[in-house]
Amino acid sequence: MRPHLLVAGAGIGGLAAALALARKGFGVTVLEQSTQFGDVGAGIQISPNASRLLAGWGLLPALEAMAVRPEALEIHSHASGRLLFRSALGEQAVQRYGAPYLHLHRADLHRVLLDAARGEAAIAIHADSRVERVEHVGQGAEAVRVETAQGQRHQGDLLIGADGIRSVVRSALFGPEQPRFTGNVAWRGLVPIEALAPALRRRVAGLWMGPGAHFVHYLVRGGSLANFVAVIEQRGWEVESWTERGDQAELIRAFGDWPSPVRELVHAADPETCFRWALFDRAPMPQWSRGAVTLLGDACHPTLPFMAQGACMAIEDAAVLAECLAETASREAPLATALPRYEALRRVRTAEIQLGSRRNSRLYHLSGMAARLRDLGAPLAAPGNQRKLDALFGHDALAAMAGRPQA
Repeated sequence: MRPHLLVAGAGIGGLAAALALARKGFGVTVLEQSTQFGDVGAGIQISPNASRLLAGWGLLPALEAMAVRPEALEIHSHASGRLLFRSALGEQAVQRYGAPYLHLHRADLHRVLLDAARGEAAIAIHADSRVERVEHVGQGAEAVRVETAQGQRHQGDLLIGADGIRSVVRSALFGPEQPRFTGNVAWRGLVPIEALAPALRRRVAGLWMGPGAHFVHYLVRGGSLANFVAVIEQRGWEVESWTERGDQAELIRAFGDWPSPVRELVHAADPETCFRWALFDRAPMPQWSRGAVTLLGDACHPTLPFMAQGACMAIEDAAVLAECLAETASREAPLATALPRYEALRRVRTAEIQLGSRRNSRLYHLSGMAARLRDLGAPLAAPGNQRKLDALFGHDALAAMAGRPQA
């Protein structure tokens, strides 16, 4: 009888895990708290370290049908508007890293994963099934049982908590602990491309750094929409929801005097589609697993968006966990014995991304003399920045498991 696994959460990480596990011969039950799957969120960046894994699962054609391949990443100064750093992407990214860099609407990525998971006979997905209780069963705690808020019970050989930064599974393992408000609030919006000047229709990712704030924009949905994320340091408002509508006038007050591309985007945004949310994070965890339960994605390493790697890290987690469990199952060993290796392979890299994202939040938001020195030193820092991107985008999570050279 094949092992059966439970996954709490049907977000990007949970669905990626379910799909990777099903492709390795496991049965999977996914428990999602939402009653339905909708068009939630805005843009998302999938760099080559994650797109190569999605390609391995056969998802790249469906994703590319609705994605944009950006030609470059461009970083600008708010003060002068000048270009500080440019990294070529597009076809050069494929040649350099072996996989494409993609800009997508988050809902499009989620839909592709969901459709693929629903197409797997080994995967059952239950909506309106919020996990509330977790317990080990069996004399040697070799299985795990969960109970949902609706009173349903599910039992499996292993439970994977992919239920986000406020993970119930994490609390069940290690006790309650509140995430930390970072002092940053993010705005998001989508603007039809025909409402924008030609300069904003280019297929580039633009990052603008300013005092206490930064602004990111790029195209999604095949280039038909411009997505923007505007982050500003702000205390006293800590609502953590992607569906909390914001006042466009407040957004314009914050960014209305920035260089013209930023001004144009905030003024062109539809007031009905301006949303904001507070950014929270946690410190890297020393341990992710106990018994036959482990964590994945934001449940164990919530990542600020300042390296555009949150979803990518969850996808990497899913691929590595599935490989570790498959190798263990092939030896007919208890599945829980695979978890220390999974953690060992993932903890250092994800912690580096978490801490690097925190550092970027400080770097992007410098003001005064510190910002001027950052901008003046940008040409000298460019080779080092490119090496960092190479290490990030060229990482092959499965090759790293086998000790093979990276891209």
